[in-house]
Amino acid sequence: MLIYEYKCDGTQAQYAAIDEAIRIVQFIRNKCLRLWMDDHANKNDLQCYCAVLAKEHPFVFSLNSQARQASADRAWSAIARFYDNCKQKKPGKKGYPRFQHDNRSVEYKQTGWKLDPDGKHITFTDGCGIGRLRLIGSRDLATRPIPALMRVRLIRCADGYYAQFCLQAQRRREHTPTGKQVGIDVGLKAFYTDSEGNTVENPRHYRKAEKRLKRLQRRLSRKQKKSKNRKKARQAVAKAHLQVQRQREDFARKQANTLVSSHDLIAFEDVQIRNMVRNRHLAKSIHDAGWGQFLAWVKYYAAMHNIPVAAVPPHYTSQNCSACGTLVKKSLSVRTHLCTGCGVVLDRDHNAAMNILQKALSTVGHTGTDAPLSA
Repeated sequence: MLIYEYKCDGTQAQYAAIDEAIRIVQFIRNKCLRLWMDDHANKNDLQCYCAVLAKEHPFVFSLNSQARQASADRAWSAIARFYDNCKQKKPGKKGYPRFQHDNRSVEYKQTGWKLDPDGKHITFTDGCGIGRLRLIGSRDLATRPIPALMRVRLIRCADGYYAQFCLQAQRRREHTPTGKQVGIDVGLKAFYTDSEGNTVENPRHYRKAEKRLKRLQRRLSRKQKKSKNRKKARQAVAKAHLQVQRQREDFARKQANTLVSSHDLIAFEDVQIRNMVRNRHLAKSIHDAGWGQFLAWVKYYAAMHNIPVAAVPPHYTSQNCSACGTLVKKSLSVRTHLCTGCGVVLDRDHNAAMNILQKALSTVGHTGTDAPLSA
């Protein structure tokens, strides 16, 4: 499954129509959630309830019927996730479904929209009055057959409106074997250190933008509530945060693609980020590093290249010596590994990366490039 994203160019009236469609989606989702709470409705009941809402409320009827069903699917997705967490006895909160108040997207399935033959314009034909929008992007949709386009999603972001096209496709890339196997240790001083001693600098996108973000937030707090100036200041803060988000994702994708394309096996620590951010002194830096996003892209590109990845337990990867296995206890502030058994001196993260690779090889018994391993 592939997602192509384009920026939508339209009039203010069209943007207002998109906002109205988004509000209708939120209304349907919350109504379906209330029906489940009151009557313990199942997925089919929620689908049928969309037709009832369309008869009771004229503004709901203006939205395409399949878009209404997609809204009910969103409610059931939250319910199903709650049920799964309960069955799996997930520790802590189980994610009980909550009413939505900040929805930003509307999703159309196979009907309610029509793509122009040039692939640069899309027309929405339901009763919301969105009309014809120009698509700004570099990918060519004109060469894609319509059956391959599964869904279309309109999203409101801080810097405008975007259309996402969901394409039914499988990405496969021919991997050139390099004979290299690598273990990586993610960190805060360096973004990650591999088993060969190479390091990637931590970009610290949020830390670098923090001064500007604080200034914009102070301007927002001084504005009068419900005024137009406050709305403008709020949009400026949102744009600044969106820029940081995009910088972090772009960096994670590029680093993951580089790592996967140059190795035949990748091993990393199965770190519990949710537990690590409980440390109030390091939480901001851990979130800013974006380890979870980076590792998710590593798994994605590894599956695309058909190379194995292995997540190993993080226990004692920094304490054990990678050369002789001697346990050398050290605090987090000690950045150099000095073995008392064999005398080897290594950077703490380099030693951990070597231990991670050794654990992965001993666990999976890998001797070549086989099918991808489940992380």
